[in-house]
Amino acid sequence: MLVLGIDPGTATTGYGLVIETDGQLQAIAYGVIATPPDWLMPQRLQKIYRDLTVLIREHHPTEGAVEQLFFSRNVKTALAVSQARGVALLALADAGLPAAEYTPLEVKQSVVGYGRAEKRQVQELVKLLLGLEAVPQPDDAADALAIAICHVHSTRMTALMSQT
Repeated sequence: MLVLGIDPGTATTGYGLVIETDGQLQAIAYGVIATPPDWLMPQRLQKIYRDLTVLIREHHPTEGAVEQLFFSRNVKTALAVSQARGVALLALADAGLPAAEYTPLEVKQSVVGYGRAEKRQVQELVKLLLGLEAVPQPDDAADALAIAICHVHSTRMTALMSQT
């Protein structure tokens, strides 16, 4: 299973591709899709969609996972992130990939074992679980890898539960 994890945002969308082979997790690729701050929203969304589509074509993930919106007090930011989430879900759907969605709490619980973990704790565990030499940078890439890891763990748990 090769999972494309996506941490949506209009300025920066993180992505991380994680594969599980014989119970071992490995990062295949990770990074960010950055859009210039002077671009209008339609241009930004189009770039996110196109770049995600290229990633999907290049790496052939079997599943996708997207972080659910954490509603903050800033409604404008929440709306922009929602638009980026929609574009990410559209890119996965257009590629025929199943898309799971996880809250930040679920991602932290899955990766660290504690839903209120600090961002730095999640990043360190991502590094350890994937056998990386350093914490993935920028933060959005590390978050996307955490989302992909969460999906692998969730899928594994669902499979185990279906056997009982």
